[in-house]
Amino acid sequence: MEKYIYLDNNATTMVDPKVLESMLPFFKDRYGNPSSMHSFGGLVGREVEKARMQVARLVGAEHDYEIVFTGSGTESDNMAVMGVLGYYRDRKHVITSRVEHPAILSLCKKLERDGYRITYIPVDRDGNLDVEMLKSSVDDDTAIVSIMYANNETGVVFPVEEIGAFLKQKGVPFHVDAVQAAGKIPIDVDKINCDLLSISGHKFHAPKGIGALYVRRGTRMRPILYGGHQERGRRPGTENVPGIVGMGAAAELALEHLPEYDSRVRKLRDRLEEGLLRGHKNAVLNGGRTNRVPNTTNVGFEFIEGEAILLYLDEKGIAASSGSACSSGSLEPSHVLRAMGVPFTSAHGSIRFSLSRYVTDADVDYVLSVMPGIVQRLLEISPYWDSKKQEPLPINL
Repeated sequence: MEKYIYLDNNATTMVDPKVLESMLPFFKDRYGNPSSMHSFGGLVGREVEKARMQVARLVGAEHDYEIVFTGSGTESDNMAVMGVLGYYRDRKHVITSRVEHPAILSLCKKLERDGYRITYIPVDRDGNLDVEMLKSSVDDDTAIVSIMYANNETGVVFPVEEIGAFLKQKGVPFHVDAVQAAGKIPIDVDKINCDLLSISGHKFHAPKGIGALYVRRGTRMRPILYGGHQERGRRPGTENVPGIVGMGAAAELALEHLPEYDSRVRKLRDRLEEGLLRGHKNAVLNGGRTNRVPNTTNVGFEFIEGEAILLYLDEKGIAASSGSACSSGSLEPSHVLRAMGVPFTSAHGSIRFSLSRYVTDADVDYVLSVMPGIVQRLLEISPYWDSKKQEPLPINL
């Protein structure tokens, strides 16, 4: 296959060539331990601190030391929630949403088994969070509120600034999962008023296996790992120096390319989305048209199976997704689409297309050219579709 059109960038992104170039010396020539006393390690340690500064700028942190490097977005999420709960041991209430990433939802299910009270805030048909219910759910027992910045499946952006301002008045710690926002929209932790914020390098052209957690100065939390003094004792273990350096370089590039996401990438996404909806009478958009990250669209093709669409797209050299990569392999409809009340007939046929700055007009043209044939082919064999009348069959669910 000469070219593969990659439209699954919410799952992971390619490493930017400049990022790779920045990492290579730390695999071979500059391999010292950044915690070592000698100058060979000290030189490496300075590069780690440079990367910390670069990541701090990406999220708008006032102090470089508020950035803690981790192994992934999942680790950052767990560290935030469990760290705060470890400090506020007498508080047994956690608030989150029904459409969070499995890194938060799976943790909350575990916490429920351990005796915690979890409030799951619902969303409407467009994926918008019920902020008033969130506010009314906060009480004296609330230890932490954890809400994502942007949904990984629909791209819907949540009103984290409004939530943060409210929780600041209440004195309740606020964690934001910004994994799908970093590198796509501007982030300013001071405007959000969050205490903790998670990001993951491989979502914005850094390598896999490196994440970061912003921890506002003065935030009360306990470590979830114990060992050495690294990361100010918050995350012990010898640092993943190549990954950290790569994440720093990617953060700097992400800031540079933010205007491109808000203009060219958004226009490409809109053209793809409009073409899919216009070209298929049974196609529906999952999530509101406004207030989304600029690279993501989720379209449901009624009466056919999303997994089959993905297989045919793959045959044509196109990568897309039916939802979170962390939930792949499940035959159940997306928990996000179920929470939004998306009907069974389209939830099973929903596809997420997530673009990057490497996607071109020609890529979008190609996808729009092959989709009609794929959809028609699958409708002809669908048990929910009358091919002769070209209309849906009665469905008893």
